[in-house]
Amino acid sequence: MSARTRAAVRRVEAEHLWPDAVAHALSRFEWAFKQPGRYLTGPYESPGIEIEDGRDDLEVALQRLPEGARADLGRLVERIDVEFERRTLPDPGRASEWTAGRWWWWRIRER
Repeated sequence: MSARTRAAVRRVEAEHLWPDAVAHALSRFEWAFKQPGRYLTGPYESPGIEIEDGRDDLEVALQRLPEGARADLGRLVERIDVEFERRTLPDPGRASEWTAGRWWWWRIRER
């Protein structure tokens, strides 16, 4: 990410998240994607700190960033989404009003 994007992310974190929320979310995915195997294991690391929570934080940032920074972070998030979708399976039974618009919660991480 560019220095300008990092500055915009820091502003969004200060106003809507917490310091280093985006970096922490990205590191969750980096750690999960380094795990061996075709499918991500799961279902959860620990209540309240699932990688899906990290994706929620990235979405908050994307929605509030200015256009250029949104595009910059969005390219990274797009790669994360592709890999997350590749390493999980659909679970239509998890769809709910709470998860509306957040497809990453409709996936399961273990076979």
